[in-house]
This record gives sequence, C-alpha cells and structure tokens, in this order.
Amino acid sequence: MSLRAIEVLSDADILLCEDTRVTKKLIHILKERYSTAFKENQKFISLHSHNEKSFVQALEPSFFEENIVYVSDAGMPGVSDPGQILVRYAIDNNIEYDVLPGANALLTAFVASGFVETKMLFFGFLDHKGDSRSAGLQEALNNGFTTILYESPHRLEKLLLEIKIASPRREIFLAKELTKKFQRYVHGTAQEVLKKLDKNFKGEWVVVLRGSKKHEISAISENDVLALDLPKKVQAKLICKITSENTKECYNRLLSL
Repeated sequence: MSLRAIEVLSDADILLCEDTRVTKKLIHILKERYSTAFKENQKFISLHSHNEKSFVQALEPSFFEENIVYVSDAGMPGVSDPGQILVRYAIDNNIEYDVLPGANALLTAFVASGFVETKMLFFGFLDHKGDSRSAGLQEALNNGFTTILYESPHRLEKLLLEIKIASPRREIFLAKELTKKFQRYVHGTAQEVLKKLDKNFKGEWVVVLRGSKKHEISAISENDVLALDLPKKVQAKLICKITSENTKECYNRLLSL
C-alpha cells in the first residue's frame, strides 16, 4: 500500500468496493496503525464481478462529479479482477481517471520465478473443464513463452496432474498469497511440486510455466495420441517423441492410467 494510495482512499467521497467488508477492514487498519484521517461520511458501494456490467450501464457521468475510488480485495483491479469496464466507461465519457499500481501477483511471480526469458504471456484462469480447458492448457504449454496462470485452491491439484501428463519434464514455479503473511514459493516439475505441497493447496496460486523451446513444441498432445487405437507401447513411443520422457517410465505411467 503506497502513501499515494492511502491519500487517495482517505480523500474519497464514494468507495466502490469489490467487497465493502474488506475495504472497511483496510480503512480500519490504516486508521489504527497509521493514524490516517479519513473524510467523514464516506459512502461504500459494492462493485464486483457479478454486478459490474449492470452497475456501469446504469451510471450517469454526473456520478463522477464526486471523488470516486474503486478498490479490489487484493492485487490490482482489472487483472483477473473487476475494474476494466469502469475504465472503459471513463474513456468513453471523457471522465478523468487514474490507476494507482500496487502489489500484483502476476508480475511478482514472473520476477520471482527466475525464468530469465523476458517475454511472457498471461492466461489468467483456465476454463474449469471440458475441451476448452484442455485446449487452453495445451496453448499455455506450447506457445514458446513463459506463461502465467491463476488457479484456485480447489483446482490446483487437477492442474498439476494435467501438467504432469502433458509435459512431465516442464519446469514450473508456483507462488501463493504473494506479499501476504503466508506467502510461499515452490519450484520443480509438476510431480515434484505435488510432492512438496503434500495436499496443502490452500491459498490463491500463481502458476508460472517455463517457456517451451521451439523444438519442444508439438502440434499434437498426449491426449491426441491416447485417443488413437494403438498398443500402449506404441503410444508410449509416440508420446516420448513429444515430451522427451523416458520410454519405459512413460509406458508404466500409461499402464497405470
């Protein structure tokens, strides 16, 4: 939390909040710890992913004659959080606006990963299930860039198991609760990360996939090979051409699926 951000919060007439309870707690902390003086009679209004579109559609430009500030729960508004529709409204209606950068999980994890490639892609959250999830993961694994995903604690194990199958030797980096009390970093392959976490998937996670080299990128995936009516040994040999996995280990893995 920068000094500038504290000043802006303290001077707001209306605070649009992803969760009003979280914002009120933040303001209480700022008052108690740093003796920050806040404007009296500040108004708190909920603006979250479920109502952002309808809320902005109902706005009138006169609403912004007061000092309006939008606050997300954590991270940076507009990065897998509400905020972008509000910015678009301001642009379309010639309303002056500003963005105050703060702690951001995407960039923090990218730097902390130690993957020295300077080009990266941000995928946010993959679809929860189905072909679109499989296609999204294949694109994330095979685009040649360091790629960053967000994942919830409920689906992190599923994602790691998917990566373990699709790219077992890929180096990945996981970070959770960045800049917070229970921050944690984990490096390794998907299999190694699963062992290190030992079913402890609590927290909001960032997953950084080291970019695949051009010669590692394949137009087909392991799932494509498994869909073919071929003996397991032949499937294993084809998959190893894609992943560089040991043929015997791959064959044993396929037998256990």
